[in-house]
Amino acid sequence: MNFVVTVALRLMREGRFQTLLILGGVTIGVAVVVYITAVVGGLQANIIDKTLSTQAHLVLKPREDENRRQVSPQPGGAVLADVEKRTQRENTIDDWQKKLDAVRALPGVAAGAAVASGPGFAKKGGVSKSVSLIGVELADYARVVPLESKRMAGTIALPTGSAMVGRELARELGLAPGARLRLVSATGAAQSFTVSAVLDFGLKDLNRRWVLLPLRAAQSLSGYRLDVTELYFKADDLFDADALKAGAERLTGLDADSWQDNNAQLVVALRSQSASSTMIRVFVTFAVALGIASVLVVSVVQKQREIGILRAMGTPASRIRAIFLLQGAIVGCVGSLLGTALGVALAVFFSRIAITPDGSPLFPVVITADLFYVTAGVATAVGVLSAFAPAWRASRLDPVEAIRHG
Repeated sequence: MNFVVTVALRLMREGRFQTLLILGGVTIGVAVVVYITAVVGGLQANIIDKTLSTQAHLVLKPREDENRRQVSPQPGGAVLADVEKRTQRENTIDDWQKKLDAVRALPGVAAGAAVASGPGFAKKGGVSKSVSLIGVELADYARVVPLESKRMAGTIALPTGSAMVGRELARELGLAPGARLRLVSATGAAQSFTVSAVLDFGLKDLNRRWVLLPLRAAQSLSGYRLDVTELYFKADDLFDADALKAGAERLTGLDADSWQDNNAQLVVALRSQSASSTMIRVFVTFAVALGIASVLVVSVVQKQREIGILRAMGTPASRIRAIFLLQGAIVGCVGSLLGTALGVALAVFFSRIAITPDGSPLFPVVITADLFYVTAGVATAVGVLSAFAPAWRASRLDPVEAIRHG
């Protein structure tokens, strides 16, 4: 093996220009792959965070009311009467704690919370705004929807008689932490609350309409007694939400909607983005492989005389093949290390110079340890596979012909 390593390194050293050319191609190719992977991963993570930071991964709701088709007896036969879809009343979930605990126990479910929501009005100083009253147990809800990152003013807390409002509603009604707000539900029940925090949910409509209340207060205002309207759940892996639906429905008898159901266009966009990124990586890898193979083929032609001498001295064909395969592996490994460093440096550099008005990166990046391991492994494997054809050709050279024409 020392013989193979020595000869491989000597051939690479003698052909410095060719070696540098291959290393440059591999480095740039790997850098492109790493940069694209980091940027696309960051963009997807940012889009998902902004879109789903106010949503549960899985929502359980009462089943919709359905009319039964009636048979109208007529002379000479029976006729099925037309049935219009029933207007849906506000259904609620009873015995919700047992159902909440049952779904929480499913593998892959990270957290769950009960929600009692309904329409209402927020009033202050003679001004009335239509809002959504959302009752929650704050400790449970904050595990599903992160609220601390949305806080603009005040304290994330919902003691009895308090409420948290969106920034647009606070602006329109002149609210600030400590201000009093009167809420009226669709049933006509009314109660005054103290604003404990002003939140930014990331969407203007939510900032104008959402009012978070203690669960018991929302139940009382909306006339739900002890029932709730929805059960929210967060999955360990958000992309497993669809797979959790069937189990949740079976355990509870409720209808389940995943975030993929509610954001179909986002899912299509993410899949298209991932597919485009994968195609770019495949083509770049293919180009790198062709570059390594072509340069090593030239090296075989140039070193034909030396290869012939080695064969005449009794060097077996397997060792000749190993020499060129080792060159491919060295080029792939070293190129992957240099390319990964370059790709990460470019990703971090552009994420810091391209920023939005609020100071966040315009091109956020996601860099994980897996990115290094996978890239290094793939680049090394590509180097070895690319060297296979030149290695096979070198091992098949006839010693006499190689020395004569070398």
